[in-house]
Amino acid sequence: MAWLYLIIAGIFEWGWPVGLKLGLTESGIRWGWIGFSALCIAGSGGLLLIAQKSIPMGTAYAVWTGIGAVGAFVLGLLLFDEPATLGRFFFVGLIIVGIVGLKLVSPS
Repeated sequence: MAWLYLIIAGIFEWGWPVGLKLGLTESGIRWGWIGFSALCIAGSGGLLLIAQKSIPMGTAYAVWTGIGAVGAFVLGLLLFDEPATLGRFFFVGLIIVGIVGLKLVSPS
């Protein structure tokens, strides 16, 4: 169950950079998006806290940030027309390999 909490925590990690990106525009602060970011940060941190009861801290943190980084990368491509270069995909692929590797070598 801890790994499920960790995965959901990583998914919440996707929300706060998107909220921050949308929360500050040329016309000023959009408080709804800033609030969305704050909720995502709280949800993500809370679920990481629970997951770390069973998963070693270093593993949990690395997986959590990895899921967040990969998700933010994909959302950047889809929502903000960020560059989709071969090099960026290669290095995000390395992050995915690291996440899967940590899961495979972690104690049950």
